Amino acid sequence: MATLGFAVFNRGLHPFLQGKYTPYRSWYSSTKNFCRMPSLNKLASPCLSSFRSNRSIIEPCRVWAKDGKTIPNDELVILGIETSCDDTGAAVVTGNGKILSQVIRSQADLLVQYGGVSPKMAQEAHAQVIDGVVEAALQNANLTPFDLSAVAVTIGPGLSLCLRVGVRKARMIAGKHNLPMVGVHHMEAHALVARLTEKELQFPFLALLISGGHNLLILAQSVGRYVQLGTTIDDAIGEAYDKTARWLGLDMRRGGGPALEELALEGDPHAIKLSVPMQQHKDCNFSYAGLKTQVRRAIESKNIDVNNDPIVAASTKDRKLRADIAASFQELWLLGLELNTSG
Repeated sequence: MATLGFAVFNRGLHPFLQGKYTPYRSWYSSTKNFCRMPSLNKLASPCLSSFRSNRSIIEPCRVWAKDGKTIPNDELVILGIETSCDDTGAAVVTGNGKILSQVIRSQADLLVQYGGVSPKMAQEAHAQVIDGVVEAALQNANLTPFDLSAVAVTIGPGLSLCLRVGVRKARMIAGKHNLPMVGVHHMEAHALVARLTEKELQFPFLALLISGGHNLLILAQSVGRYVQLGTTIDDAIGEAYDKTARWLGLDMRRGGGPALEELALEGDPHAIKLSVPMQQHKDCNFSYAGLKTQVRRAIESKNIDVNNDPIVAASTKDRKLRADIAASFQELWLLGLELNTSG
């Protein structure tokens, strides 16, 4: 949410981004690795920075000043909109990196009902709350759309049905108020947001990005220029966390990660023998499909029946078994992460 506006703020620091503004003057750069969403091209024409394996990224996009005048960075006010997956978010960020407001609406109940993210249901949930979320973000910042300098919106990676909701909202606001609309690759936003809290952070720097659907190790050379050092070759760790949490019968309303991490505190991380992912590979890539398989077999070997005995109904002995599996899983993936990023 705030990361989107801050990504635009970072781009605003780039000398290439200064110039005369005409509405929607921007261009779109397609991507090979992440955002294969041609259906979105008709909804938005903002530029998208794309990570490419072992190559620098595309040209940065232009964010122009209104009425032919350059807007100083400290006067920029950017609304960021995020609907890439299961949370609806909006934030208002100034050009100097100050977060004026941030509003998030969770879909925790849907996660429990469907055992994970259901794209169609998530899209409908986004559509129901997006207007209120954006309005609340502006109200909390004591601003109106007339005070904005630009609108930033996630256009990938993510679920295309969900992304449409945010893009339509951003396009409506930008069109109605004659504002620039900037499409943001949200993994780039995650990388750049480090500069929001670490004001002295200078390029180049290494960034490890871990999310529900992605694992990336990148070298950030400058705004808009990144070298991908490693990525997941199958499942990201977020997928492994969610699957493991469901197999252990945990409460998914807060997401698989928090639920599994909490249970792991009760377990012995050395109780279950699991193999470290990618231990024999001499590169920076990640893999968690094999770890998921190991966990599934460990659960089956312990005769844990989560269908009839969710964690809330588990016996003391059964709960301890599940906690040991959770702790061992967490210990092994962290160890694998260390190996992938230390050498």
